[in-house]
Amino acid sequence: MAILSLAWKSLRNRRFTAALTVASIALSVALLVGVERIRHQAKASFTNTISGTDLIVGARSGPIQLLLYSVFHLGSATNNISWESWREIAGHPKVAWAVPLSLGDSHRGYPVLGTTLDYFTRFRYARDRGLELAQGQVFGDLFDAVLGAEVAQALGYRLGDPIVLAHGAGDVSFARHEDKPFRVVGILARTGTPVDRTVLVGLEAIEAIHANWQGGAPVSGRGLSPEQARALDLTPRAITAGLLGLKSRIATFQVQRFVNDYAQEPLLAILPAVALGEFWKLIGVAEAALLMVSGCVVVVGLAGMLAALLSGLNERRREMAILRSVGARPLHVFALIMGEAFVLTLIGVALGLALLYLLLAVVQPLVESRFGLFLALGSPSTSELRLLAAVALGGAVIGSIPAYRAYRLSLADGLSIRI
Repeated sequence: MAILSLAWKSLRNRRFTAALTVASIALSVALLVGVERIRHQAKASFTNTISGTDLIVGARSGPIQLLLYSVFHLGSATNNISWESWREIAGHPKVAWAVPLSLGDSHRGYPVLGTTLDYFTRFRYARDRGLELAQGQVFGDLFDAVLGAEVAQALGYRLGDPIVLAHGAGDVSFARHEDKPFRVVGILARTGTPVDRTVLVGLEAIEAIHANWQGGAPVSGRGLSPEQARALDLTPRAITAGLLGLKSRIATFQVQRFVNDYAQEPLLAILPAVALGEFWKLIGVAEAALLMVSGCVVVVGLAGMLAALLSGLNERRREMAILRSVGARPLHVFALIMGEAFVLTLIGVALGLALLYLLLAVVQPLVESRFGLFLALGSPSTSELRLLAAVALGGAVIGSIPAYRAYRLSLADGLSIRI
């Protein structure tokens, strides 16, 4: 403790250089631990996006592509599933429930999902949590819409407000379904999943707004009022994808094989957890690269501490000589420099964590509303503690270099004058 006290007093005498070194370490630690936390929170957010669904069914493509457009509403499907095929799959003896999904429309940049009322009871996320309404009710009329939390907040919608859907992802005037406006009847509670950024309508409503459309555009001279649309047979002709819940987990591979070998059209059934694992492996290279860059920043910060200690060592040769002259042993000098490096690293780590938590408190609402990613302010995880321990160990290794040099300085060398 006496060595640490002496090291602290020594650093106070060189407070400006010490402050710069601590700031460099603190920034690098905040970046390193911040990247690690975002990495884990992003992985947890992806993993918790869908729960309780045994299989996702779509047109034959890749598992990751099917997962992205059906669950995350990213990209588009290569093809649709005919309604007849979907009904046959949903009627399989091993299937307990089936929820159809129809995608392809949007509202002011947010995806529109056509589905059934079963979606509100069957969709699960974050270890079997269900959807809850913050306001209003689920859709009961043909042209009712339920908004995700982010859609309602970002666009300022309230219950009863009219909204107009657009055909495709682009919200341009000639692609809007202005002749059949919807009414907001419900707003979902925030989930931290893509549901927050989704407009939900009935599956029949998707058919109604496209009843007088052909080839992605309205048919000239074939106007259709909402009242006329209600009188039509709105049985879907095709859907984009579907969620399946099975009566037994043992039947998962049996039903998956039935869908993959379906003779009427090329289809694909995937296990959400397996597809999520493949997706995470896909982006694992970028994830590792980002963590490596953060590690390099830490190395640069510790290298700055090494440069500061080495440059100050030449100026402190007389100080070391005086310590030796009053009885300090070479090991005491070694411990002094190591103590300084330890104190600098420890303060840098503590300030880095404090800076990280301050930044998280500031950006947490923004990140959650813009990206649907919740950044927890909890205590450091095991992996974060390992990184902090690695930084502390790195500080000790770096500090041993100038400490060893000071150890080798002799009393005569410290008192001599070099010309």
